[in-house]
Amino acid sequence: MGWLQRLLGGGRVELDPARQQELLRDVRRSYGAHARLRFPEQADAITRMLSDDDGLVVAAGIVCEAADQAHADLQGQAQEVFRRTGRRLLVHRRNYRPLWKEAGPALRWPLGALPSGLHPYAQVSAAVAVVGGRADRLDRVTDPQPFVTRLFEVLDLTTAGWEFGRVRVDTDSATLVERLMGTGARVLATMDDPPRLPPAVREMMRRNHRIAVYDPAGPRVVGELNLGARLRETLLA
Repeated sequence: MGWLQRLLGGGRVELDPARQQELLRDVRRSYGAHARLRFPEQADAITRMLSDDDGLVVAAGIVCEAADQAHADLQGQAQEVFRRTGRRLLVHRRNYRPLWKEAGPALRWPLGALPSGLHPYAQVSAAVAVVGGRADRLDRVTDPQPFVTRLFEVLDLTTAGWEFGRVRVDTDSATLVERLMGTGARVLATMDDPPRLPPAVREMMRRNHRIAVYDPAGPRVVGELNLGARLRETLLA
């Protein structure tokens, strides 16, 4: 509970819940799949909006909300598969990869259609960047433990979507994953008792193959990513 001690003592943190709600409404309403700006431009604009402590709280909440909604969506999909086929699918939040390995073709990638309107490459990517840029203040405004747990869920869901869910690996998606890795490492470094890396991340770390990264607007390959190597470099440094 070191985060709570820091929140209550050692320099008062002034937070405004009403302003946080206003920021969250603006981020949801103005950005996402419906916005005319490209995702990198949206993420940059959102990052500027969430530049203070209230914005940091909002950013952490966006990541947690995205993970919670994705989990609820997958549970609903599993129930629907059971209703139609009698096939039981187990949805474990700490490791989604077994679910996707078993039933990937039958599943819809949940991060792509979150009911709140949050988009993984706009609001979520920006929120991850905000927390990563101010990781040393996260425990002054909220508990970092649930945040980092949910962040690794989003990483698991995104990379499982690449491998099993027919999610296209483009620069927007690769940017999200790079930010998830970097922010995860920075938040873990600030924690008194950091949790063990989840099974999905440890499994991916053992990989050493290269993934083609595409232009979001077309079929051209613009780069490549060795996910296992990047995870090892970032999280085991």
